[in-house]
Amino acid sequence: MDVAVAKYPIEAPADFRAFAEKQTRLLGDAKAQGAQLAVLPEYLALELAAGFGPAVRADLHASLAALQPLHAAWCELFGNLAQRLQLHVVAGSFLIEHGEGRYRNRSYWFTPEGRTGFQEKLQLTGFEKQTGVIDGGDTLKVFALGGRRTAIAVCYDSEFPLPVRAQAEAGARLLVVPSCTDTAAGATRVRVGCLARALENRCFVAQSVTTGGVEWSPALDLNTGEAAIYAPMDRGLPDDGVLAQTQGDQVWALAHLDFDALDASRLQAQVANDRDWPGQRAAAFARARVEPLD
Repeated sequence: MDVAVAKYPIEAPADFRAFAEKQTRLLGDAKAQGAQLAVLPEYLALELAAGFGPAVRADLHASLAALQPLHAAWCELFGNLAQRLQLHVVAGSFLIEHGEGRYRNRSYWFTPEGRTGFQEKLQLTGFEKQTGVIDGGDTLKVFALGGRRTAIAVCYDSEFPLPVRAQAEAGARLLVVPSCTDTAAGATRVRVGCLARALENRCFVAQSVTTGGVEWSPALDLNTGEAAIYAPMDRGLPDDGVLAQTQGDQVWALAHLDFDALDASRLQAQVANDRDWPGQRAAAFARARVEPLD
């Protein structure tokens, strides 16, 4: 599978039509470069708030409420693009209302055949908790994709090993991570999380990011990091775990993922964290013993 991850430049589209034209152009570029799967970043839908009035776009709560009538058009846009371009599209995330004034951060997967699935973000960051209106999801999923299984971990979720391990144990060999970070430390945390999940589970990880400064949005004010595709650090794979990474103004990083070679690498692995995972569950390791030094 040829996968493209976006270092997505946040701009200020005047309306949904302008936003749709941007997605058509960018996803068309990914397809032209050979991508079979294109991954867009977390909070992508918030770019649509640029088309609202100043009072709305400067207020996150008002922006989230104003986005809801666009949800159907969002799904139609990316569903149509996936079919027309014959491209799997992970459309970043849309904060969808699931109760009166309560939202979940939902990442959609659109297929060339017209199918749709989604994974909601499970763990909330400090910023999301402080909004007072965002909730974590309550279901962990794995998707069947052309004989392979894949999964989504939205940004912060990539920093938690157990849910991703559950996805790997359900057969996922590709973890997709739409992300959005506003500090270098945040970008590093997600990057390290992605590398760790690739190592632990012997799987590929594809991370997209946002980029650029956005004065009009309280949520998308600053954006940093590089989009990248990761693999386990072992024989036949990159020593640093990086298969591809954006640089400078580059929007897409692409890599060919050979799942058969990944599976075969287990036979000659220097280490086998995925197979050795149960060892840490030994009863003797469940609790550390405090022992004074002589």
